[in-house]
Amino acid sequence: MEKQKGYVTPYELEGKLPLGQAILYGLQHVLAMFAGNLTPILIITGACGIASGDPLQVSILQNAMLIAGIVTLIQLFTIGPVGARLPIVMGTSSGFIGVCSGVAASMGGGVVAYGAIMGASLLGGLFEGVLGFCLKPLRKFFPSVVTGTVVMAIGLSLISVGINSFGGGSGASDFGSIPNLLVGCVVLITIVVLKHFTKGPTSAASILIGIIVGYIVCAIMGAVLPTTYQFTDPETNETVTKTCSWVLQWGKVADASWFAIPAIMPVKLIFDAKAIIPIMIMFIVTAVETVGDISGITEGGLGREATDKELSGGVVCDGFGSSLASIFGVLPNTSFSQNVGLVGMTKVVNLFAISLGGVFLILCGLLPKLAALVSIMPQSVLGGAAVMMFASIVVSGIQLVTKDGVNNKTVTIVSVALGLGYGIGANSAILSNLPSWVGYVFGGSGIVPAAIVAIILNIAIPAESKVEKNGK
Repeated sequence: MEKQKGYVTPYELEGKLPLGQAILYGLQHVLAMFAGNLTPILIITGACGIASGDPLQVSILQNAMLIAGIVTLIQLFTIGPVGARLPIVMGTSSGFIGVCSGVAASMGGGVVAYGAIMGASLLGGLFEGVLGFCLKPLRKFFPSVVTGTVVMAIGLSLISVGINSFGGGSGASDFGSIPNLLVGCVVLITIVVLKHFTKGPTSAASILIGIIVGYIVCAIMGAVLPTTYQFTDPETNETVTKTCSWVLQWGKVADASWFAIPAIMPVKLIFDAKAIIPIMIMFIVTAVETVGDISGITEGGLGREATDKELSGGVVCDGFGSSLASIFGVLPNTSFSQNVGLVGMTKVVNLFAISLGGVFLILCGLLPKLAALVSIMPQSVLGGAAVMMFASIVVSGIQLVTKDGVNNKTVTIVSVALGLGYGIGANSAILSNLPSWVGYVFGGSGIVPAAIVAIILNIAIPAESKVEKNGK
């Protein structure tokens, strides 16, 4: 892409782009994470007994978009030592779903339980922020083989999420239906064609354009195909009629208001050890994940390793951003791994462009109708983009692992860490006989056990000598 007078290319970190191009590139970063930003809140509010559509839940969802936008801008442009000044998009962390669900169950649910989660998030965020300041002396524990393994674990944990979306969304009754697969394939093919057979903005914004094409395909299908289907409920043996998951719910856009003022402290913060201890442990885990995300972004988008300042600032922003989120009733905000895949695939790293995505999130927090337009995106549309993006995270991890060459130590670290991490993530029932907190922390995605095993093995296994490396 040629530079225009006074502008830079989207593949450069600093400098401005033409406004139209910048909006395109910024939007695709936001659309890739929009559903993931809201889903954890829907799950945890539900676990706490806050009904779908409850005014409190609606208020928290609105705040989630506002906070994600604000913290993204801080991460991009920094406030003192807070922020990495890298193309990172922030959002509600899905990593806390397991531990927060456990807290909700142990406290009997209700608004009190959600308030305890927020109180623990406030303290945990401050703890992670302080941990970020101490990251430099710990950097020796995160060589490329460790961070690369963590990045690969992140990518592997997301691939199943992407394929679930591709089929229409996990739990959808019409999962894997022909229309859902058709939509996902059209989006994926559009992205590949634009990425490799066009140049300029259409190539760099291939994800966004692919998603728009998905919307159009769904709208056309809604006009020519049946939009409902019937199936027999296995529990009641009754025939149920449901709307196809690929249908665009335009009514939600029409019903949404044009403007709403975010509510500060929609729930009272409660400080309870039953919530603080497990959530505090999870904040240590998310710091390791953020180190992996930042490493993946610098490797995949900038072709270099992250600096101490970038890693520290990114983790500090994770922590303090999560504390800020808790005041607005929002679950912890961390770096979005989906963004790592997007950067690795498109190489778009321009801070100005991605900042417009942050501004768009803030507008969504203030303009519910705009947020509704994005929220009605069918899962199969998102899945068409996600399958490729998430797999590219794995590729970024491979690039990091092989950066300094591959030897026996490298092979052992990656093999054992991914074997245990991905294995536990795929079948967390193996932890069912251990204390429940073990499952909350180590189950789920498998990122945590992979990271811990990689760190321990890197310390325990001695470095190979040059003679051993050369096989002599």
